[in-house]
Amino acid sequence: MQQLHDRIADDQPRNARDFIDRMTRRVAELATFPQQGAPVPKYARDDVRQLFFGDYRIVYRIGAEQIDILTVRHTARLLPTRLQEL
Repeated sequence: MQQLHDRIADDQPRNARDFIDRMTRRVAELATFPQQGAPVPKYARDDVRQLFFGDYRIVYRIGAEQIDILTVRHTARLLPTRLQEL
């Protein structure tokens, strides 16, 4: 997310901060509703899910005690074939 912020901030620093704040709030909702994202079909695992935020895909894994954000990437970029490559 820092790289995303920095890229946006090159042209629009205020928009970068606002965008990341909104994305962070969206991700924070996972603490209460971890199942809200859809499973990632490519990985065929119910614990690996995705949320879409604007043009970005947030892939996360639901664990027993925590939720791990695996990647945040532009939807134009394909996900790797293997989950371990995230």
